[in-house]
Parts: sequence; structure tokens; C-alpha cells
Amino acid sequence: MENILEYLKEERAQAWRDELRKKIKSKDRTAIVRVKMHEQDHDIRSRNNLEVNLGLKKEEAVIEAQRCLDCVTPTCIKGCPVNINIPKFVKKIEKEDFLGAAKVLKETNSLPAVCGRVCPQEKQCEQECFYTQKLKLAPVAIGYLERFAADFERESGMSSTPDVAENNGIKVASIGSGPAALAWASDMARFGYKVTVFEALHEIGGVLKYGIPEFRLPNKIVDFEIDNMKKMGIEFRTNFIVGKTMTIDDLREAGYKAFFVGSGAGLPRFMNIPGENAIGVFSANEYLTRINLMNAAKINFDTPVLSGLNVAIIGGGNTAMDSVRTAKRLGAEHAMIIYRRSEEEMPARIEEVKHAKEEGIEFLNLNNPVEYKFDKNGKVTSMILQKMVLGEPDASGRRSPVPLENSEYEIPVDTVVVAVGTSPNPLIPASVSGLKTTRWGTIVVNEDMQSSIEDIYAGGDIVRGGATVILAMGDGRTAAAAMHKNLAKKLLTK
Repeated sequence: MENILEYLKEERAQAWRDELRKKIKSKDRTAIVRVKMHEQDHDIRSRNNLEVNLGLKKEEAVIEAQRCLDCVTPTCIKGCPVNINIPKFVKKIEKEDFLGAAKVLKETNSLPAVCGRVCPQEKQCEQECFYTQKLKLAPVAIGYLERFAADFERESGMSSTPDVAENNGIKVASIGSGPAALAWASDMARFGYKVTVFEALHEIGGVLKYGIPEFRLPNKIVDFEIDNMKKMGIEFRTNFIVGKTMTIDDLREAGYKAFFVGSGAGLPRFMNIPGENAIGVFSANEYLTRINLMNAAKINFDTPVLSGLNVAIIGGGNTAMDSVRTAKRLGAEHAMIIYRRSEEEMPARIEEVKHAKEEGIEFLNLNNPVEYKFDKNGKVTSMILQKMVLGEPDASGRRSPVPLENSEYEIPVDTVVVAVGTSPNPLIPASVSGLKTTRWGTIVVNEDMQSSIEDIYAGGDIVRGGATVILAMGDGRTAAAAMHKNLAKKLLTK
């Protein structure tokens, strides 16, 4: 009976797909409608920290999965830094095998529920979708489907744990517990290594915990993924600063044979303008870490954060959007983005900009701060902005902002958050003799993510200076494959 039902499902799906192909051929674009994500109403969500996106219903996920055209050459996989078999998991959803879809995701992605929420699929897998490339239509909602499958598995209570090889007794360690480190740790555990992840802070997850607000990525999602990794035998040690608590040489003496550095880019970057040291001017790193990880938004905690009524966020990336939307939720009456380029040049995800606008955030594009004013107590009271115009494209291809002469004007602010990027954490490079770094402080690696020191690999922001979650995870997977190959080779030659 089950086989007959499965056959009927496949027959109906194939008939639907054949009809879809006919409509595509006849250019009937109205027939190709991408599923929409359910969201909290913007007037309600801007006053709470609950997740904004609410996920898809089962029937919506199945219909969206049916949009996949079963391309002979699935170009979507090419756009995924961790090489998820996208058609395979999407077809599982189409057949309503949701647990099977989650299992496929976990074959190459240790954080599917996270990636389904925060990865810029529109610039990666969905950008390579046949719909996008050939038909100039909305792509299959791969990110939404990834989130659906991962959430279904978690909520079903029947979560699967990836298979791991028999433990080979070889100890390896990660420095940091962000997405690059977690991807590395997961793959090394699958290969059979005894994996330890050392984290300087009191919670595991790196930027997933301290840098991304609850309304975009709930902590319970990150915790669930990490608990699944613990079931794979991975050990996590918090409040452990490699370079201070123990050095890499100390860890070598303790029996660790190889290391992955995923310590991120936690050093704030400022603009070096007058008044930047005023009370009430924060780096985005400090602002978000205090609130997301240290309960600063709650009363009577030891790590308070000032967040006033007129809050300005400097920058146009995802961190800036996270900061300004957080300020809104903390009671800001006037929360604004100050960005020196136009909206078209903003590196933030389109969805994050859309959500911010819906929540009443003001965008002052083509403006740049040149000075902060403060009162006799050193508290910021206003900022001087200078208008900008766009000039020629820079090295990244974005048009460079050029100051407009005599265009300065003043606006009141009582909190400023500077979100113009971060620099790599300098602790590991400073504590390891012979480790080559660039002039920006990033660790130099080869195509295998191996550093100038044979047993040290690195990835994520400590190498890239700034990367998405999924690019960092790709680095971790590349490093794990190369490390395993080299360690196995050494074992064979003994």
C-alpha cells in the first residue's frame, strides 16, 4: 500500500511539473509563483524579540518543492559553499519525506536550521537556480525549504545524528566556536577524531550567539544544533582563552595533533572622527554582544547598555540592520541608519532592509558622520553629518562615495552604534611564533586553509576579515578534509 501511495505522489508531482514546463515554454509567467514567508506583523514584532519569520506550512513546502524542475545539471549546488545536495533534499520534501530531507541536509551541513535563517541564499544557491539564470523568474525558495526541513525534524522529536567513524584516538582542537569551527568540528568527528572546541566566552556559537539577535536567529535553534553535535562526541569547553588559559604549545604537549583557528573578527573598527570616545558611542560588536549574550537589555543585570530615544547606526550591512532593529525593540523612538552610499550599494540582505523599513527605521543614505558632539558629562548629544555623492566604482565594484562640499548639518542623537566592520582577533596570531599574517591581521592560508605552520589551519573571519556564516562553514569543511588527509597520511607512514 505504501509503495502505491508513493507512486501516486510521484505521478501527481510529475504531472504538475510537466504542466509547469508547458507554461514556462508558453511564457505564462503568472503560473510560476514563489511561496511567501509568513511573518509577524511589523507593528507587533518591533516591540518584541520573537522571531520575525514564522516558517512555511507543510502544504506550502510541498508545493514550493514541486517548482524544482529536476535540472540535469543542478547549478544550485555550485552556489552552495558547503555543497548541499539541494535537489535531493528538495525532492524529499516534495514526496513529504521531511525527516529524510533533514537527513540529506546534515550530510554536508551541521547547522541547517541556522543556515535556513541567516544565509544569503539570494546571492548563492538561489542565484544559480535555473529560474534565476535562464527564465529571469523568482528562484525555488531553497532557504525557506532548508529551514522547513530542519524545523520539522526538531519539532518532531525524531532528530537524526550524523554517522561518525570509530574513534581513532587522535586529538584535534578548534579555537573558537563560530560557524567555521562548528563545521570543521562536525566533519572531523565524522572522520573519527576526538574533537575539542575551545571557546573564550561562556556560551558556544560565536557570532551566532553574540552577533545575531533573537528575532532573526533564536538561541534555542543554535543550542539544538550544538546539542546534536555533542551527541557526535564533540567536547565543548567554555571560558577557555587559547593563548592565555593555555597556549597552542601547551595543547600540543597535552596530545593535540592539529588545530583549527576560527576565532573570528571580534576587534571593533571605528572611523577615528572627533567625539568618537563620547559616552553613548558603541561599536556594534559591544552593543550586540551585551544585549544578545549578556542580558544587557534586562533590568538589574551586571552588563547594562545605554540605548536611548534617538539612535543612529553607522553602516549598511547585516550587522547594522541587526543593531538598528535591536535599538527599536529597546524603545528607540527614532532609530536610523546612516550609510555613506545609496541603498543599491548596501551589502545587507534585501530581506533585512525590507524588515527594517517595515518596522519604521529611517534610512539616511548618502550621509556620513564627521563629528559627534557631547555635553559636559561626556555624553553624546548630536552628530554632524556630511552629504555624499557617488563617484567612480572602487575595487569591489561599488561606486565610491565622495563628500559634497559645504553640506554638513547637525541632528540630535543620544546613542550611536558604529557598524563599519571589524578586524581579526589578534590574540592567536600574537601568541604563535612563525604564524604568517597579512597587513590586515588575517591569517595567511593556502587553498586547503592550512597556515604557514603545518599543524594549524584557519578559516572564517580570521582569514577573510569578514564573511557570511555559510562561507565560514565552507572554510571549516575545506580545512577538515585537508587536515584529515594529512593526518591519515602521517599514520600510514609510521
